[in-house]
Amino acid sequence: MAYHRASETKREQFRRYLEKAGVLDSLTSVLVALYEETEKPNNALDFLKQHLGVASQESADAEALRQELNEMRQRCELLMEENKGLKNKVKAGRG
Repeated sequence: MAYHRASETKREQFRRYLEKAGVLDSLTSVLVALYEETEKPNNALDFLKQHLGVASQESADAEALRQELNEMRQRCELLMEENKGLKNKVKAGRG
């Protein structure tokens, strides 16, 4: 009996982990898309891989955009410092 309860607890923890990570929602969405296909694909596994791959591609794109944003922020800071220095030179030349 104790083994059965421990097993159920582990299953429940794993289910909560999958739910929290968004895995269950992603799988459910893909399975619903497969269900709603009027012409079922010959290879359901390829259908799942293809549709789940879209999410990983989106996350790769998002990561690339995050990196570009960080680079642009750094460049902006450098340009602002350069601008400040040039303004100070202009002021010094007038005074």
